[in-house]
Amino acid sequence: MYLRQLTEEVEAVSKLYAAKHGIERDDTWFLLKLQEEIGELTQAFLMRSGQARSKGRSADELETQFRAELADVLCQLLVMARHHGVDLETEVERKWLVWNPDRSSVPSRPEASAGGTGLRAAPSDVEGT
Repeated sequence: MYLRQLTEEVEAVSKLYAAKHGIERDDTWFLLKLQEEIGELTQAFLMRSGQARSKGRSADELETQFRAELADVLCQLLVMARHHGVDLETEVERKWLVWNPDRSSVPSRPEASAGGTGLRAAPSDVEGT
């Protein structure tokens, strides 16, 4: 996957930003910064969907803002995971990709009782996410 390389590049930008603004990137900062970015994504989503005022922005500007906020959330998540020593590629493989039906080695896991349909449970149903 590409996440490890992307994480290192994003880390360099985050570290430079923190140094420039005198920010100590500790455990609390990483969590609160991620929360801040999720809040900005929420605001952009609401504006884009017409559930908040657009503040005079055009539909194209709202779309651009929404996309930018998605990128901010991803990047902040990457640097937070790096800070805590979490290899997201490994965790995504373990938690999500193991369920990919195109893989030949999808594990046998308990199935959801979804009204007796025999449908396999979603990862969140089985893993408690």
